[in-house]
This record gives sequence, C-alpha cells and structure tokens, in this order.
Amino acid sequence: MAIAAASISTAVAADLPPAPVYKAPPVENLWNPWMIRVRALGVVTRDSGHVDQVPGSGLATSDTIVPELDISYFFTPNIAAELILGVTRNHVTGTGTIAGLDVGKAWLLPPTLTLQYHFTGLGAFRPYIGGGVNYTWFFDQSSGGVGLVGVTQSRLHDTAAPVAQIGFDYMIDRHWGWNVDVKKLWLRPSWSGTLNGTIPITGKVNLDPWLIGSGITYKF
Repeated sequence: MAIAAASISTAVAADLPPAPVYKAPPVENLWNPWMIRVRALGVVTRDSGHVDQVPGSGLATSDTIVPELDISYFFTPNIAAELILGVTRNHVTGTGTIAGLDVGKAWLLPPTLTLQYHFTGLGAFRPYIGGGVNYTWFFDQSSGGVGLVGVTQSRLHDTAAPVAQIGFDYMIDRHWGWNVDVKKLWLRPSWSGTLNGTIPITGKVNLDPWLIGSGITYKF
C-alpha cells in the first residue's frame, strides 16, 4: 500500500505546473531631455562696414576666442532647442579712406536661440542642423579718440540677427561626448559717434560672424 500511495503522489506531482520563478523588474532607463555643453568659441567677423559721411571708408572688426556655455532641451530624441550664452569684446578700426582710425571697443552679450533637428540611428555620431535668432546687446563701450581728437562717443546699437547652424556630438558613453559646432550670424548693427568732439557721424558695422566652437558635451 505504501508503494502504491507513493506512486500516486509522484504521478500527481508530475502533473502539476512548475512553480513560477521570481524575476526582478527591469531597471528603467529614464530619458532625460537636458544637455549642456562647454566650448571654446572662435568669433570670426567679416571686415566690412562704412561711415556714412566718408566716401570710400570701411570698418574692420577684431576676431576673438571666448568660453561659451550652451543649454539644450530635447522635446523629442530628434527635436531640440539650444540657448548659447557668452560674452566677447570687439575692437573696430577704420579701413579705406579712414585707414588707421581707431573707432572704438565694445563688449557684446549675444544670446542665441536655435531650433535643431538631430539625426539618430548613427551610433555614437549624432549630427544636427538648426536655425534661429540672435539678439546682441553692446555694453561697456569706449571710443578710440583721445580728448577731442578722433572718434568720440562711439556707440554700437543693439540689434537682432538670423542664425544658421550645423554641428555634431560624438558620444563617448551615455553621458559624455565631444561637440563641434558652427554657426553663421548675419549681424549688422548701426553705429554712431562724434568726430573731433563736434561732428556727428553714423555708419554700419557688418560683423556677420562665424561662431566656430568645440568642447565637452554632457547629456543628463
């Protein structure tokens, strides 16, 4: 009887489904929309412009290299908005019939907002294109004249400009990467000043800078 009972018990156990094996839920890889970059930025300007009252005059602007911070927000994996922040200083001098004339210096605060399309499916290489708008404030301006000789009361006027952009990130891991970015601005502020302390003069400075940057990317 014992042998028969054991056989029946074994047969019943064999018909039962196996006990479920507990599996821990997968760790969710949450997508974060924020990205920041810190870049060295070369500001390469177009040496162009004029003084209205002087035929044959031209204006040249110095080039600079400055640190720059940008903050990006991804609405989707492909669509992002980028805001760049930084300051630069420019020195304007005369060319043509006013060659050698020291017009003046000014600091620029040029926040630039672009809307970008990021191409996906290329692994660590993530190129993008974009376009947007810049608004430049000029501050801490100084004229190049000495006393009442030369240009006095030099002033560049705040202005807006369209922007085109192309660049890429190369991601080393999930968070860190390297960025190369090129922007073109069509920035042409008007300018006014006084010559020899008495004669009002006006003009336009065609900065039209290329912003060429490279630096570190961090994706949250």
